Amino acid sequence: MTTKVGLWIDHRKAIVVTVTDKGDETRIVISAAEKQLRRSGDSPLKGRYERQQVVADDSQQRGLTGHLNSYYDAVIASIGDAESILIFGPGEAKGELNKRLGHKNLTDRIAVLETVDKMTDRQIATKVRQHFKG
Repeated sequence: MTTKVGLWIDHRKAIVVTVTDKGDETRIVISAAEKQLRRSGDSPLKGRYERQQVVADDSQQRGLTGHLNSYYDAVIASIGDAESILIFGPGEAKGELNKRLGHKNLTDRIAVLETVDKMTDRQIATKVRQHFKG
């Protein structure tokens, strides 16, 4: 049985459509990562003690990166042993996932990496079916 997977991904969620000989199945993986927030102490009125009042940017970035790595690992786990993978989405997440797949020696399974805008779940499933149909 051949398994092909298409997934639409951004930093908030991934929609994974698995296409097999028996049909297709759609799963959603939700990210726990939040966009990097504005530092709470950014104000010209804070004065010379600003460094003591705000969390360091690199600390926030490490936290975000950790959440994203866990998210990408969950997406990779949902891909399973797919023979061919179609990755598409609007932002940088697809490239970051591609890089993560490279660390796990799975890039040879990627059929296409494509930039698309926001899509509904139904549009995503249709795109994946049409891609693997031909």
